[in-house]
Amino acid sequence: MIDEQVYRAIIDAVDERRPVALATVLRTRGSVPRHAGSKMIIDPTRGLVGTIGGGCGEADVIAAAEDVVRTGVPRVIEVELTDGIDTWSQAVCGGVMEVLIEPVVGS
Repeated sequence: MIDEQVYRAIIDAVDERRPVALATVLRTRGSVPRHAGSKMIIDPTRGLVGTIGGGCGEADVIAAAEDVVRTGVPRVIEVELTDGIDTWSQAVCGGVMEVLIEPVVGS
């Protein structure tokens, strides 16, 4: 699935020489809100473009992306969307996503 808004945000960031992070879902297990290939731009100055699912899992990716933008070092994180049986939350899907977060820097 091509998300034109995400690709436009990448082009704009590169054109403006503004560092952003690109998060891409690499792999999933179980029930997850988005699947492999889903993308999101994390722009420290302008916010988010696209989604990899929202909720606390996306918050983990945003936090990691801040470090990626700061250091320029890509990383892969595992986002667990599971919780204990005694907890009910709409943000808990029951699955796990592996997400690549990579820097995009205009040259």
